[in-house]
Amino acid sequence: MIATASFPLPGAPHLAYREENLQLEEVALDQLADRYGTPLFVYSKAAMLAALAAYQSGLAGRDAQICYAMKANSSLGVLQVFAQAGCGFDIVSGGELDRVIAAGGDVRKVIFSGVGKTRTEMRQALLAGIACFNVESEAELDVLSGIAAGMQLIAPVSIRVNPNVDAKTHPYISTGLKGNKFGVAHEDALRIYRHAATLPGLRVVGIDCHIGSQITDTTPYLDAMDRVLDLVASIETAGIPIEHIDFGGGLGIDYNHDTPPAADALWRALLAKLDARGYGNRKIMLEPGRSLIGNAGVCLTEVLYLKPGEQKNFCVIDAAMNDLPRPAMYQAFHAIVPLAKGRDLPAVNYDVVGPVCESGDWIGRDRALAVQSGDRLAVLSAGAYCMSMASNYNTRGRAAEVLVDGQHAQLIRSRETPADQMRNERLLAS
Repeated sequence: MIATASFPLPGAPHLAYREENLQLEEVALDQLADRYGTPLFVYSKAAMLAALAAYQSGLAGRDAQICYAMKANSSLGVLQVFAQAGCGFDIVSGGELDRVIAAGGDVRKVIFSGVGKTRTEMRQALLAGIACFNVESEAELDVLSGIAAGMQLIAPVSIRVNPNVDAKTHPYISTGLKGNKFGVAHEDALRIYRHAATLPGLRVVGIDCHIGSQITDTTPYLDAMDRVLDLVASIETAGIPIEHIDFGGGLGIDYNHDTPPAADALWRALLAKLDARGYGNRKIMLEPGRSLIGNAGVCLTEVLYLKPGEQKNFCVIDAAMNDLPRPAMYQAFHAIVPLAKGRDLPAVNYDVVGPVCESGDWIGRDRALAVQSGDRLAVLSAGAYCMSMASNYNTRGRAAEVLVDGQHAQLIRSRETPADQMRNERLLAS
């Protein structure tokens, strides 16, 4: 049995009970649920900036650019916070570039990653004047060069190298092994760099490596850095200068009292290796996502029904796999706690499930909760890969979002209505 009300709360430095009520920063979450309804995502600005400050501290004095990997959470209010704090952005689609611009981000600090960039997206990014394309295949190099040359432009490129390092994370979020779709093989990289240097529409500016997500150990990063620096030496010996080294992101967060290295400690270790190998003066690019926003967010939800059973007891809530897809996709753990403590009720072991018509629609397994219908719960560590992967399955509207800053709370996304969902649909002509 997992006692979900154990304290301190995992990964939640800005979340605490005060007078039996759960607060994020200085705002009572129950009041936000009263005002905006549930399901409701709520984010702490202070938590976001504290996570970013750890990276900034670890990189102090270095030529470094932090590019928020916005696939983790691309809501405009979230992007605006990071843009105002000086972040660039790591994008994986033309739509994400549009969001950066809408949020006031600097396109000159944008890196375009992803294995399947379309020709339209390439043109869009070239016209915008982004910092770099992280290219993931030899075929992409050829296409990008042709498009850039046809526009009489030069595309700055970094090639993503797959170092074949095991990040020891879930297979769906591992990206640095030979069997993954990302990047070019380590043994092919030098040949591909030589090819890139001959293409008229390209300028080689860097090298890129990203080995996975939710990594909780320093060792894979150090191993990947060694392999990347070996390649940098070979590439530069071939006469191709490398201006920046991009070490990606992937640092894990605390979901269930996990203990990933702190960002500043991780970067002290990485920079020590970089210095020892003689590359300490190179510009560093990195693309954290989950580690900046994951523990800053919670999802508020209401208990609809308690459904006892012979083999399982179910706590049915109004949040579902379309709101919180990580458990269904990755069997991921999120702590679940009540918004109000002190219930004079016995704790019962429940599977916490949503109303979507799928057996995979579960949010937590075997959670000890003292609840009744109408109570509210908070699903913790819900800032990353929840709203950004939310769907309209079962014609469910996506949740509202609120950003908390001290005593103030601001709605940054209204709850989606059926009319919103059907706006672009058309009935058949009669």
